[in-house]
Amino acid sequence: MKHKGNGENERIRIPPPVLKKRIASGRGAMEQPNVTQEEAALTPTFWLAVVLTGVATGLFGDFLMWILAQSERVAFNFHSGSYQRAVASTSGLHRVVTLFFAGVLGAVMWYFIRRYLKHESAEIDDSLWNGDGELGIRRSFFTSIASEIVIGMGASIGREAAPKLMGGASGSVFSHWLKLSPAQKRLLVACGGGAGLAAVYNVPLGGAIFTAEVLLGSFALPTVLPALACSLVATLVAWIYLPSTATYRDIPSYRFSESLMIWSLFAGVVIGLLAVVYVRLIGWCSNYRAKGASIFWTMPLGFLVVGVIGIWYPQLFGNGKDMAHEAFLGAGGIGLFFALFALKPLVTTLTLGSGASGGLFTPFLATGAMLGAFLGAAWVHLWPGTPVGAFALVGAAAMIGASMQAPLAGLVLVVELSHSGLPIMIPMMAATLIATFLVRHIDGYSIYSARLPRRSDN
Repeated sequence: MKHKGNGENERIRIPPPVLKKRIASGRGAMEQPNVTQEEAALTPTFWLAVVLTGVATGLFGDFLMWILAQSERVAFNFHSGSYQRAVASTSGLHRVVTLFFAGVLGAVMWYFIRRYLKHESAEIDDSLWNGDGELGIRRSFFTSIASEIVIGMGASIGREAAPKLMGGASGSVFSHWLKLSPAQKRLLVACGGGAGLAAVYNVPLGGAIFTAEVLLGSFALPTVLPALACSLVATLVAWIYLPSTATYRDIPSYRFSESLMIWSLFAGVVIGLLAVVYVRLIGWCSNYRAKGASIFWTMPLGFLVVGVIGIWYPQLFGNGKDMAHEAFLGAGGIGLFFALFALKPLVTTLTLGSGASGGLFTPFLATGAMLGAFLGAAWVHLWPGTPVGAFALVGAAAMIGASMQAPLAGLVLVVELSHSGLPIMIPMMAATLIATFLVRHIDGYSIYSARLPRRSDN
């Protein structure tokens, strides 16, 4: 708590400082804005809740990724390496039938979840921004399982939404058990959400920044400290099952070049303008997505269309992780880069519009990587010398930063996911800044705010 005035009560806060006496000038430590104690008091009980939420989030992350792995194994006999190659090794008919069956299975699961658990909340963003952070553990759990199953079978949505949701739901449960205040509960749920992202992608710093920048919109110390702690604990616990290496391995350390720097200025404009279109598309399909019994025909049909497209482009199956990896390595031709960056947002919105629930982080990251690779492959014909993979890294950071309306999170996540990019940070920052600025001033929606339901649907 911050107290105004020149009295000794400026040193009274929760928790109380060890040194009770002020410095010689008599000024208060709490005059620095980012250290101001907010409503959520960081009490010992709250810190216990942070640790418990981190542990639960890490374990849920392991469980959900195990569900995803089993689904991938059954659907495409995928065990390790590249999921994209496993899909490509099957016949076109196998891909279509598998994704169609995923649509049927997903329709049944989501219909009953939404019908019988409709009074429980399973939208972490909406619950934090427009509510008290309350999340229903049953609906969150079953929604998360359904999401990972259909993603493993090829649905074009992100895998991170489920652990993000379960991290938040864990925080909601522990806040009740430990009788936390409403402000502490909201902070804890946000920390759990960011920790879910951190755990499954091995990005503890990125998860903490995601909590602060996206979920809470505050970099105040009372926000950052629990966010870091929760992401740290969740990531460590997730190492029980998940690897402790970079999500995108073996990415070269690309060097800065004048060519890349100049290109990033133009690319930032293109990526920003396209991000506005993509986010609007997400908003449209989210508003008009299938509801009620209509999901029984819209989801199988939508998944069937994606499966047919996947006959020619198996890279579109799943969340797009391997697609982005290939772009970061510079593997592929300019025609393939163009086709994948154009198609990935379309099949993802089709998947969501059919009634499925899932994430958008990796699909948009992959789209940005492919767009960067495409624009870069064209640029090197004018100014040779820069590897295509460097353009893909810049494009990924700019697209995800702009589409999340969180440039710091976008930059940190790309670097942490790839363990690369620091030598080209200046071009990455330039493109991300320009793209995010354009999205903010042209429209301002993000992939998260665009998905918020009508208030009448809450």
